[in-house]
Amino acid sequence: MSKLALVTGATSGIGRAFARRLAGDGHDVIAVGRRADRLEELAAEFPGVQVRPVVADLSTDDGVDTVAALCADEPLSMLVNNAGVAHYMPLADLPAGKARELVHVKVVAPTMLTRAAVPGMLARKAGAVVNVAGMIAFSGPAPAAQMPRRAVYAGALAHLVTMSQVLHAELSGTGVRVQVLCPGVVATEFHERQGMDLGAVPRMSAEDVVTAGLRGLELGEVVCAPGVEDGRLLRTVFEAELAAFGGQSPRLAERYRPS
Repeated sequence: MSKLALVTGATSGIGRAFARRLAGDGHDVIAVGRRADRLEELAAEFPGVQVRPVVADLSTDDGVDTVAALCADEPLSMLVNNAGVAHYMPLADLPAGKARELVHVKVVAPTMLTRAAVPGMLARKAGAVVNVAGMIAFSGPAPAAQMPRRAVYAGALAHLVTMSQVLHAELSGTGVRVQVLCPGVVATEFHERQGMDLGAVPRMSAEDVVTAGLRGLELGEVVCAPGVEDGRLLRTVFEAELAAFGGQSPRLAERYRPS
């Protein structure tokens, strides 16, 4: 049986690079995106491989339901939750519609698609889920002057990190792998769409991000950070989180007691 991957956000950037790499490696691919013309162009690149374009808007319930049905019904060997939207702005200025779109695309969609895909993978005792987030998920403590306003966007990516870590633990020993892929700044259309000129900023290619993600799966990495050379930095973060989690007590901490 041919391997079958479903990739969301396949019309550009990391999603398109994933679809192209997987198709080039012989996977059949279900390529999901909003733009039919780009999906058709992608399919035409691989005449010897089944690349099935699926036009769906994951900012809507109908779009999520359509793709979730594919995840449940098709024998997926890999699900890549990559679809994204570019809404960097202060929370107070973020229109309600854009906030809803962002949460739907980066929280609701990957959650529901993963939920739909995992039972089949468990039944087949094989599969992989890759949730594309970003290093900005770890940027909460950064001074405001160093980063764009991003409360909802960063929070959505942090959700993907924690969900992936917990799901990895749930699926341990089942043959189903989970990864959250956290690149830094990538040379895609993402920032151009919001009028940000990053031409002078060093950026990783989408192809390198995909290379890291696939190699990270082979290495068993749950959190894959393509641009972080020293993996101990990530381990330090996670060990500190576990230490804080384990440091709880039913007794009120001293600093909160009335003096």
